[in-house]
Parts: sequence; C-alpha cells; structure tokens
Amino acid sequence: MHSFVKTPAQRKLIEQIEKLKPSFKAREPELDTLGSFPFKDIEELKQIDYHLLTLPRENGGQGFGLYEYILAQEAISEGSGSTGLSIGWHNGIVLEYAENRHWNEKAGQFLVEEIRKGALINSLGTENNTGSPTRGGLPQTNAVADGDDLLINGEKTYASLSPVLDYFLVSTTTEEKEVEHIMIPRTATGVSIEQSWDSLAMRGTASDTVVFNNVRVPRSNILKKNKPVEPVSKGWLLHIPACYIGIAAAARNYALEFATSYVPVSLGKPIAEVPSISQKIGDMELELSTARHLLYGTIERYEAATDKTTFEESLDVTKIAVTSAAISIVNTAMEIVGSRALSESNPMHRYYLNVRAGLYNPPMNDVVISKMANKAIQSMKKATMK
Repeated sequence: MHSFVKTPAQRKLIEQIEKLKPSFKAREPELDTLGSFPFKDIEELKQIDYHLLTLPRENGGQGFGLYEYILAQEAISEGSGSTGLSIGWHNGIVLEYAENRHWNEKAGQFLVEEIRKGALINSLGTENNTGSPTRGGLPQTNAVADGDDLLINGEKTYASLSPVLDYFLVSTTTEEKEVEHIMIPRTATGVSIEQSWDSLAMRGTASDTVVFNNVRVPRSNILKKNKPVEPVSKGWLLHIPACYIGIAAAARNYALEFATSYVPVSLGKPIAEVPSISQKIGDMELELSTARHLLYGTIERYEAATDKTTFEESLDVTKIAVTSAAISIVNTAMEIVGSRALSESNPMHRYYLNVRAGLYNPPMNDVVISKMANKAIQSMKKATMK
C-alpha cells in the first residue's frame, strides 16, 4: 500500500494509523464475541481527529479528499476490519456532503457543527421488509406531520457503529409518499437499539436494529429530500472494497510470515521455498497489486473528472473486482497456512469470515451484473438495427 502514498500529508496520515494498528490487531480477537464493539479503537481514532478526516477545513475538519480517505480506510482495516468498516460510514457520509453540499442549509449547518464537536453519524436506510435501499422501494419507516414536528415510527437494520452513534440519518416515507432523510439524535425519546446483530462476519461492527417509537423531532430536522437528481458523487462508497482489501492484506501478511518462518522437520527449510507454496505467494502478490492499482487508479480518474455522472459503472466494477480479489487472496492465504488456519485462536479464521461480508455491501453483485448485461444487450440491439 505504501507505494500508493504520494504526498507528505498522506504519509503523515498513514504513519498515524500505523502507530495504532498493533493495538487494533491485538484487540481484534475480542470482536469475535456477540455484542462486541471496538470502543477503544474508535476512541483512539478520534484522538487523532480521524472523525474529522473528510470534514471541510472551513468547518473545522482536516479537509482530506477521497484518495486519502481510501488510503486510511485500507490501513485501518488491515488492523481491524470491523473498525475500518464502522468508522468508514461516518467519514464517507461526511465526504459526500463535502462534495455535494446536498443537505438542507439549517439542518446541515447544525449537523456539521455537531460533527466538529465530536459527533458520529450514519445513514440508516435498510429495513427487514424492504432490504437494501439500493434495490429501490419506499421505506416502511414513516414520518407524520404534527404541527411543527414530525412523528417517526419504524425500524432500521444494519445500523453499523450503533453503540457510539450520536445522530441517525433516517430515510422515511411521508404521508405524500415522498422520501425524506431526517436527522434524529440518539437521545430522542422513543429511540431504542435492539442487539440483533448475530452475523458470523464483521461482528464488531455492531450493526444492530434501531427502533423509532413515536419519536418526535422538529420539521427543521429534515436533512434532505429525495429529488429527481440525487448526488452523483458516490466515490466515497469505495471505502467498502478498501476495507476488504485491507483484510486481505492482513491475511497475506500472516501467511507470508508463516511461510517464511515455518520449517517442518521433514523439510529442513521454510515452506516458502517449496515451489507450490512459492507459487501461491506469487498469486497473492499479483492479485493484491492488481486490486490496488484498480482501486487507486479509479480514484485518481474520479477525482480528476469534471463530470462524475459518467463514473457509476467504474465505481461498481471496482467494488466488485476488488472485493472478489480480496476473497481470493484470503482463500490462498488459508491454503498456505493449512488446517491451523481454522483454529479459533488463529486470526486467519476471522479474515476468512470477515472478507466475505463484502459480498453483501452495496452495490450488490447481481444488481451490477444485471445492469451491465442489459446495457450490453440494448447496445447490440441498437447496433443491429442500423
């Protein structure tokens, strides 16, 4: 990863995270427990103002862009995947705001100031009956006008970072069947969190269910309404493949260290010198390097583009390709380490489980592949009609 660090500011940022990574890695086994959360990791990241990474400088933040954000996310996830994915949602949503300024002015100014003071946020869109918001469908969580207030009822699943979130950015359906995103403070009466997260992978994200029971907030808490044209700058979602390639890098490092130090009595030399193992190491290196070139190359082109509306397919393809590569790298690392990789005391079993969660983060493989297939079919139809 260090070969992709280009500036002194980026180097300083990564050096700060490198100092924290040993602690993240040492505490990561604790995250195998149901109901766990990396409280100390988040606290240490806030101590280096990581929660302000993408907040604009004029708002009191560090003002970093997409490239630095993704570099940092990969580095954190190499220490702890759950920590990286969790804090990544907060910084990504802030980056989307920094690029688009798409929040209502009054509510946006309030929220930005709260973030400057240390608040953590996440968007809550997924529901049991509607699934991922990327698949369409109106939210079942509803907002009913009551004078100058709104009454919110419903529940949201997959609320990553839930133990430390200060504000929930909740998608709701109004009486007019419009979608509004409403800022709800954690302290609001009627807000509760159900510890429903029992996933085998990424347990430490604490992606629990948040319930809203007659939660009353002022109408001024409407952060944004869905408009015909939503923000087109979705590059921040690349924090998802960055997280999983970070996990893959951790698996690669463990496998490489094991292969160069493990000397079976029957062999008399490190297993890394066995041609079949050396081949697997080379395969890992090639896949890891290829994935990083794709990831950071996409980011460079995205940041340089004046029209980001043309990047949807590039972002989708990058997410799928990099996440698939991460899974493949971990699989190969497992083969190098052998059966001991399945031991509960071995970190490889955690990498193996966690990296697979990437298949279920947006955009979903089937949606992207179907979209690309339809595009190819329509293109061919047009060509044959000429």
